[in-house]
Amino acid sequence: MFTGIIEEIGVVQSVRQSANGKLISISARTVLDGTKTGDSIAIDGACQTVTAIGRDYFTVFASDVTLGITTLGLFKTGTQVNLERAMQTQGRLGGHLVQGHVDATGKIVSLHKLPDGLAVTLTVPDGISKFIVPKGSIAIDGISLTVVDKKDSIELYCIPETIANTTLAHKKSGDMVNVEVDIIAKYVYYMIHNIQDGDSSLEKKLKEEGFWV
Repeated sequence: MFTGIIEEIGVVQSVRQSANGKLISISARTVLDGTKTGDSIAIDGACQTVTAIGRDYFTVFASDVTLGITTLGLFKTGTQVNLERAMQTQGRLGGHLVQGHVDATGKIVSLHKLPDGLAVTLTVPDGISKFIVPKGSIAIDGISLTVVDKKDSIELYCIPETIANTTLAHKKSGDMVNVEVDIIAKYVYYMIHNIQDGDSSLEKKLKEEGFWV
């Protein structure tokens, strides 16, 4: 589990083909502290297991499944990535609960610099759009952000602190990003639409009681 508060920006050192996936080595410093092989690190929001550690880098194995549903398949030498170690139970939850399980990739439509931040417009697949609400939480490339507005696209706002400590400053229109929606929204949606109580669904019971339109 992660918080969506990025600890540092790493740089991809190498990408090597391996059986059913790729070995990705990333230069880093902060996230290496206390990390050992087998630990989890979120790379642009995708939870990956550390398979090797060097003095100034770590390596993960990204399976073909991961490469197909995230932007990790686009990584090449020199790519900058957001890094976060798995949260500790005694730590502060400064962002929101992030699993590191990317739901889909979204596309940046536009970025507008503002005097005190950056406005980002993003489109996401219809399949996950229903889980996104204004003022709700969303993780973009592993960054915990608040949804400003949602219409045909998703409107986000990034404060200077976020811009300075993540890869958002290097993004441009048309770039693909990893998107993870709020886990609570997914659970609520699943329960309403799938949990059965005898012969009546929870959705039907809520409608009968006037709690669902």
